[in-house]
Amino acid sequence: MIEIDGSYGEGGGQILRTSIALSAIIGENIIIRNIRCNRPQKGLKPQHLRSIQTMALMCDANVRGLFPGSTEICFSPSEIRGVEQDISIGTAGSIPLLMQSIMPMAACSSGKTKLRITGGTDVSWSPSIDYMTNVTMKALSKMGYKASIRLIDRGYYPKGKGIAEIEIRPSAMKAFDFKPGNSTAYGISHCSNLPEHVPRRQAYCAKTFLEKNGIKTHIDFETKNLISTGSGITLWSDLIGSVSIGKKGHPAEKVGMEAAKMLLDDMRSKAAVDIHLADQLIPYIGLAGEGTFTTRVLTEHCLTNIHITEQLLDVRFSINKTGGLEEVSLG
Repeated sequence: MIEIDGSYGEGGGQILRTSIALSAIIGENIIIRNIRCNRPQKGLKPQHLRSIQTMALMCDANVRGLFPGSTEICFSPSEIRGVEQDISIGTAGSIPLLMQSIMPMAACSSGKTKLRITGGTDVSWSPSIDYMTNVTMKALSKMGYKASIRLIDRGYYPKGKGIAEIEIRPSAMKAFDFKPGNSTAYGISHCSNLPEHVPRRQAYCAKTFLEKNGIKTHIDFETKNLISTGSGITLWSDLIGSVSIGKKGHPAEKVGMEAAKMLLDDMRSKAAVDIHLADQLIPYIGLAGEGTFTTRVLTEHCLTNIHITEQLLDVRFSINKTGGLEEVSLG
C-alpha cells in the first residue's frame, strides 16, 4: 500500500488526479490521507468524486472513503481497460480537469476510451476546453499520445451543462525535448446568452495589446444561446497558452487583457511551455522515462506533480536554471 500525503505542496485536486492515475498504471494500491486539509472546505468535492469514480470505472477499482468531505481514500486498481461512457459531473465542475484525471490511464489501457462528459467547459481555476485542444493535446501528440477532443456545447458557472467528448487510443509515451515555438498568437473568444459585442470586445482588447507588443494575432468569435450564460477567451502560441473567464461585473476588456498579458509574459520569456502546461507534462515524461522542457516559473502545482510522479514511478527529475528559465529534465 503506497501512502500519499494529500496536503503536500499545493494540497488540492492535483494530488488526487496524478496519484490515482499512476497507481492504476503501476497496479499498486494507494491510500491518500489529509485530502485538501489546508483548504477552507476540506475533503472531496463533487468534482473530485466524479473524477475518482470515472478512474475506478476504467480499472475496476475498489475504492474506500469515496463520499463528500472525505479526507482519506483507499484506491485498489485492477487492469485498465478501454471504456465508452456518458459521464455527468452534475455541477459546473470542470470537464477539462476530469479529462486530465483519466488521460494517463487511458493511454495505458487495453482498448480505446471514449467519454462524453457533461459539466463546465470554461470555468475558473481550470484549463478551458480550447486550451486542452490547442495546447495540451498538441504537446502530448509530440510524445506519441493519441487522442482527440470534440466540443459540443459550452458550459459556464454556475449552470454548467456543457458537453465535450474525448476519444483516446492506447499509446506508448516517447521521450521529447520541448523547444520554443513560433511567435504568432491565435485564439477564440466566446459567449452564451450575451450580446455579440462581448466576445468581440474581449478579442479586440487582447489583439490590440498583443500586436502593440509585436505579436501577430488571429482570434475567432463564437456567440451562442445555450443553457449556461457566460463568456471567456483562450489564447495560444504553439505550446504557450492562456485563459480568462468572464464574470459578473468584469468588463469584457478586462477579460481580454488578462489573457493577453498572461500569454505575453510566457512568450517573452522564450520558454518552451507555459507555466500551466508544465505541470500537466510531468506524469507523461515520467511514463516516457525521458524528456526536457523549459518554463518561466515552476508553480506549486508543477512541483507537487514532480513529487508525486517521483514517488510512484521511481524516477528523479532534474531542475536547473538556464537563461533565466526553469529547465525540467528526466533521463
